[in-house]
Amino acid sequence: MELACLDLEGVLIPEIWIAFAEKTGIEELKATTRDIPDYNVLMKQRLRILDEHGYGLPAIQEVIGELDPIPGAKEFLDWLRTKYQVVILSDTFYEFAMPLMAKLGYPALLCHKLEVNEEGRITDYLLRQVDPKRQSVRAFQLLNYRVVAAGDSYNDTTMLKQAEAGILFKSPQNVIDEFPQFPAVHEYEELKAEFIKASEVHS
Repeated sequence: MELACLDLEGVLIPEIWIAFAEKTGIEELKATTRDIPDYNVLMKQRLRILDEHGYGLPAIQEVIGELDPIPGAKEFLDWLRTKYQVVILSDTFYEFAMPLMAKLGYPALLCHKLEVNEEGRITDYLLRQVDPKRQSVRAFQLLNYRVVAAGDSYNDTTMLKQAEAGILFKSPQNVIDEFPQFPAVHEYEELKAEFIKASEVHS
């Protein structure tokens, strides 16, 4: 029994914070886990910047409403579901992701939650658990699933290491160089081929 675990941002949808940074012109908000591997450091920086500029959840959701999945992502996901059970493991938040989940056909998503006050200000974030992507893969393995995982960034690498097979997709060169043990591809057709290969190795 095989299960596919995918990262969300950068793999299936655009990076939400980068899109918001481009819309608002706040360069500092372009930082992602590709730049700052420690997620807590990154999120504290993001919330501080939002506060300084007076932006809350509604402003971010407005930008998210204009985003679409990466071209080819929906078709890839539809194909993957014919071969595997599929779970999206993301460090985004349900409050951000749900409009885009509709455009992807509502795949199963495990991510985090935001605390938002009555004015729409994001006051805090609630992580599901420490190292949630790796822990999720580990939990699936305890249920006797063999996991093939794909992601693009530093915060995906513990998940890729834990899985029976890990694939880097659309990763920046610094991540590819640091984790040469994982095949690195940039197009959905190549990603399909890696998933097929990962299954064939096992069968």
